[in-house]
Amino acid sequence: MRHSVTRTALATAILSGLMATAAIAQAVPQGYPASYQQIIDGAKKEGKVIVYSTTDTKAANPVIQDFEKMYPGVKVEYNDMNSTELYSRYLSEQASGSNSGDVVWSSAMDATMKLAVSYAMTYPSVEISHLPDWSVWEKKAYGTTYEPAVFIYNKRLVKSGEVPKTHADFAKLVSSDTARFKNKVTTYDVEKSAVGFMLAVQDKLNDPNYESFLTGSSKAGLVVQSSTGTMMERVSSGENLLGYNILGSYAETRAKSDPSLGVAYPTDYALVLSRVAFISKATQHPNASKLWMDYLLSQRGQNVMANKADLASVRTDIDGDNDVDGMTKKLGKALKPIPVNKSLLDYLDQTKRLEFIKMWRKDTGK
Repeated sequence: MRHSVTRTALATAILSGLMATAAIAQAVPQGYPASYQQIIDGAKKEGKVIVYSTTDTKAANPVIQDFEKMYPGVKVEYNDMNSTELYSRYLSEQASGSNSGDVVWSSAMDATMKLAVSYAMTYPSVEISHLPDWSVWEKKAYGTTYEPAVFIYNKRLVKSGEVPKTHADFAKLVSSDTARFKNKVTTYDVEKSAVGFMLAVQDKLNDPNYESFLTGSSKAGLVVQSSTGTMMERVSSGENLLGYNILGSYAETRAKSDPSLGVAYPTDYALVLSRVAFISKATQHPNASKLWMDYLLSQRGQNVMANKADLASVRTDIDGDNDVDGMTKKLGKALKPIPVNKSLLDYLDQTKRLEFIKMWRKDTGK
């Protein structure tokens, strides 16, 4: 009887061991090297990853929840800030050597690249081969989304036939009826919003008639904001009638539940923003950080971003049309992705920055 019990116990132990081994094997995503198990195990020991981000917590929640479901035991400590606050806080913490974010994930591409140049860890993500070349910088910084900048308008007060299709149309509509559009046009405050400054600079680089656009669209009085949400709210209420350089991902999400908000994609050119992510060299949770980065760039993570968080995917193999292929079908050659590279730093030079702001103020009357 004793031998029978011993054999049963031994068989049970072997079976449990096999099941545990199978569970471990299943934890490594398909197509990843077996050695990736070391990163997963290390991440579970670390227990968390600290993310500094400009992506609204509400939008990021489906991503966070799916990541934690995929890797139980690894929590995401998510810090949602505006772009200027994120930059200043992270820079201050790095300078003082105090605890900081493990991963920076920001829509302010230029400011994030400036941080990445000094503080990013080199990490060749296993997902690199699935990404566009323009979205990867030196295996340190990665573009994670594909978000065109759009026009927004009040659907009750702007007729469908009036909706501008190009930047020239936008300026012409406003300048031809200044009484109607007096203080009714909104965009980012380029001095208070890092995203707004970056988009305005990219407009200048892509549009030879940019100053004419600025003058025309500001002729009735330009209302500037530091928040996308505020601009959408004001256009929806009718306090403003038009807005430009609005992040399309946020506008589309709002428009789904707001019948007053219209979204138009410019057909002359549409800047495409990509939220840039990098792992800090000073990360206290290196394995969890790598896990988060690879998840953000993976087919699974990008599917969640595209279809649950309404953040268009930077990949081409995602379900639905909210990815590079889908946007290309809609806008074709009008799409102008902003590359993740050091060219983003040109206008962060203090002299160039001040000159640009001076020009912008003159042409907008601000």
